[in-house]
Amino acid sequence: MTTASLFLSGIRATGRHGARPSEKEEPQDFVVDLDIEVSVGDDDIAGTADYRGITEAVRAVVEQRSFDLIESMAAAIADDLLKIERIARVTAVVHKPNAARRLGIDGVAAAAIAPR
Repeated sequence: MTTASLFLSGIRATGRHGARPSEKEEPQDFVVDLDIEVSVGDDDIAGTADYRGITEAVRAVVEQRSFDLIESMAAAIADDLLKIERIARVTAVVHKPNAARRLGIDGVAAAAIAPR
């Protein structure tokens, strides 16, 4: 069986995450990018990992769970995606666009890599 890289970028979701309690009071925007190694069988959607399910799984982590660190969120996303059939490796990058405006930067991101 062949493997291929699948890239999904700009998965947007809203959640309550942050190290400070005030960050969890109001929902914030998060953006997730993925680099996924998938097994490829036939030239059919059933022959690979369906990115609709992948996107739903990412949004579930961001919207239904709460983390102090975006590093922990990235790791949870990567670990959850490894449970999907045909996914062999995941790199999940979580962006928190409004995290560091007071520092004069556009945002903060963290990546987690989960090999099978």
